[in-house]
Amino acid sequence: MADPNDTRDTGPRAGSPLWSYLATVIAAGFTVLAVTQWLIGQEELAGLARSPLFWMLSILVVLGELRPVLLSSSMTVGGTYPSTMFTFAALLHYGLPTAVLMQTVAIVVNGVVTRKAWHRVMFNIAQVTLACAAAGAVLGIFDNRPSPVTGWVPRGSDLLAIGLAGLAYFVVRALLVSGAVALHERRSLHRVIKTTIGHQSLVYAGLLGLAPLVVVVMNHSPALVPLFLAPVMAVYFTATMSVRRDHQAMHDGLTGLPNRKMLVLSTEEALAEARVGERVGLFLLDLDRFKEVNDTLGHPVGDRLLQLVAHRLTHSVRPGDVVARLGGDEFAVLLPSIRDAAAAREVAARLRVALTEPVRLEGMTFDVDASFGIALYPDHAPDFEMLLQRSDVAMYLAKEGRTGVEIYAADKDRNSPERLNLLGDLRRAIDRSELRLHYQPKLDLAGGQVRGVEALLRWCHPDRGMIPPSEFVPMAEQSYLMRHLTGYVIDTALAQAAHWWHTGLHEQISVNVSARDLLDSALSDRLEAGLARYRLPPMAIQLEVTERILMTDQAYTADAIRALASLGVPLALDDFGTGYSSLVRLQRLPVAEVKIDASFVRRIGESKDDERIVRSIVDLVRSLGLRSVAEGVESPEVAAHLADMGCDLGQGWLFAKPMSAADATVWLREHRDPAKPGLDFLDPIEALDPAEVFDPHPA
Repeated sequence: MADPNDTRDTGPRAGSPLWSYLATVIAAGFTVLAVTQWLIGQEELAGLARSPLFWMLSILVVLGELRPVLLSSSMTVGGTYPSTMFTFAALLHYGLPTAVLMQTVAIVVNGVVTRKAWHRVMFNIAQVTLACAAAGAVLGIFDNRPSPVTGWVPRGSDLLAIGLAGLAYFVVRALLVSGAVALHERRSLHRVIKTTIGHQSLVYAGLLGLAPLVVVVMNHSPALVPLFLAPVMAVYFTATMSVRRDHQAMHDGLTGLPNRKMLVLSTEEALAEARVGERVGLFLLDLDRFKEVNDTLGHPVGDRLLQLVAHRLTHSVRPGDVVARLGGDEFAVLLPSIRDAAAAREVAARLRVALTEPVRLEGMTFDVDASFGIALYPDHAPDFEMLLQRSDVAMYLAKEGRTGVEIYAADKDRNSPERLNLLGDLRRAIDRSELRLHYQPKLDLAGGQVRGVEALLRWCHPDRGMIPPSEFVPMAEQSYLMRHLTGYVIDTALAQAAHWWHTGLHEQISVNVSARDLLDSALSDRLEAGLARYRLPPMAIQLEVTERILMTDQAYTADAIRALASLGVPLALDDFGTGYSSLVRLQRLPVAEVKIDASFVRRIGESKDDERIVRSIVDLVRSLGLRSVAEGVESPEVAAHLADMGCDLGQGWLFAKPMSAADATVWLREHRDPAKPGLDFLDPIEALDPAEVFDPHPA
């Protein structure tokens, strides 16, 4: 089976160890070939030309060279050509010159048909010639020197000589080929021989063992010789089916690259072979914006792009490096030997340059880029699983920072043992209801009335004390726990809202949700069920989403936004001013409230630039008919500035710190506005058409 990612036809660099090795073998082999052909006399050539048996055997050698009997091990797929049987038969019957002449013609025909590179064709001719010469020398030791004139036919007493000649043939070929493979793939000769010679020896034994029978049959009735093709073809098809199954189990069906299973075996072999002081590198790379290609041009074009990426990677790595596809648009590159982190970064940079060459598909030209994460053995991890995990950490750092290439650094790893322990504690805290919500009010800056509260998560760890949300929420966002954490917060907030509403405190509770939450299709169902269970209107709860999530992940969160709009649950745009919102996009979002980030609010009395930014945001929000909320209000002067600008609401320690549910209830009753008729000041959005309020791809 043809492999589009095969790099063996790429010529070795002049002066490299592989180039020197091939040149030496080719020189030796062609010297022997020239000498043997010079030894054939004119009378012998004429006799061969008149012999139908010679031509029949020559044709069988050529046909046997066209398709190898494929052999596979856990790590490699190789092949042994059926021509071996007929070439060895020619060696036994006609002698060395005739055998190497037949085999040379067959290898040239194979090279033309399969379009092999010239250096591979010449090396194959040389190594077969040297193997035949070794076998012929062994036969000569036993005083068996066949020639085209005499035509030797072996007897039972010649089995030892034939067996040793076959062994010499096999050993020379195996060593010469293994040496080339070891140099090409940068593996030790011992490891190459260990992984290939066992499988090859069985097939070679069968083919070489049949050769004397071919000679005997040739001598008795030449017309019966083609019958030997039947068992050979049976072995060929059986081996091909077996190899195809093995190949499918170890390789990706779309790109032909090794899959994760093959990568594991290759990495374990590299780690076992690594000597003291040597490093093994594992790259993990993910294509940037690949989903856009799939969504815009369709999956068939996306598949072609993945095949192109696979081809570029395999032809850009060093010989012996392993490129694998792990799934989707995620690839891995194994470097069995690498000098240090700087060298690994250089290899990754070269691969990235190869990938960024413009791609033209379906009449469109676009750029491909990727983010690379690098982990090294033994610097960062002792085994495959840890290498993969840490290269994954580095890859996401490269993607988040848009640096292209990152090497694993323990101080940047969010999945350090301490954090993993904390994640386990958080899971238990959710199960045991150890988390608490505190509530911070929002007040009308003009009249001082309470206009709702924001629910803020608090975790008092039994050993570590109070842990800020900034430490455990981002960690939860990267794990399966986020759904459970958000579910706990929503259920607790709805229960508190029900207690307040049914006791006369009609305060809206705002709850923060993450991008991962908006990708959860069950979010709106959970809210709808909770509102029904507590007999609350949709306006009793509000979801706060950061500007970055709504602006950069629109295509992914569109379904959740539409579902929330249909349900009537309002949204607040949090941390406004820190992202890249446009007026057009903001108009299309079902947002009831825009919260101005505290980093701008705190400095409006000191920085003219921040004051202008806040004033611009307030004016923009007012022009869209939305409420503006200033976060981080901590002084009367700042509150006065905001009120003068026309900002609607303020939130901060000037008015109240975050309070427990019990303290918040007391505070709200003390600051209750008797004239406040519930939530009439809020603009309901349940009448909006969900298909119109949010368009993830605005014109």
